[in-house]
Amino acid sequence: MTAIAAPAQTAATAPAATGKTRNRVLWTLQIVLALFFIIASGLPKLVGQSDAVHAFDTIGWGDWFRYFTGVVEISGGIGLLVPRLTAPAAAGLSITTVLAAATQAFLLDAPALAPFPLVLAVVFAWIAYERRADFTSLVKR
Repeated sequence: MTAIAAPAQTAATAPAATGKTRNRVLWTLQIVLALFFIIASGLPKLVGQSDAVHAFDTIGWGDWFRYFTGVVEISGGIGLLVPRLTAPAAAGLSITTVLAAATQAFLLDAPALAPFPLVLAVVFAWIAYERRADFTSLVKR
């Protein structure tokens, strides 16, 4: 019997495979989160869905803040899909989700809902960190 040995990975191919996998994971997360923030989070705030209206009425900052938040979330979602804007969009959404968690915990008296935005903040911070090279090349121009 003859045995066929698997090709050995060299030092040059192992990091390349890891980099490709990381890039695919990042793009998958970016697309899913962008769709979530555009369709499920930002759009209901702009069209006046009753849950969003009620939450912002409870906060007491008026409709202007609901519209502002919707625009920020949709802009961040679009920014996640533009390679050069991914890092700043992810950083901005990280800040937005931390503020959303604080709003849930302190203004809406729903601290049980705060962990989800905090997990998203960590994911966005990771995306911003991984995509920082694209942002630094944009700043250098």
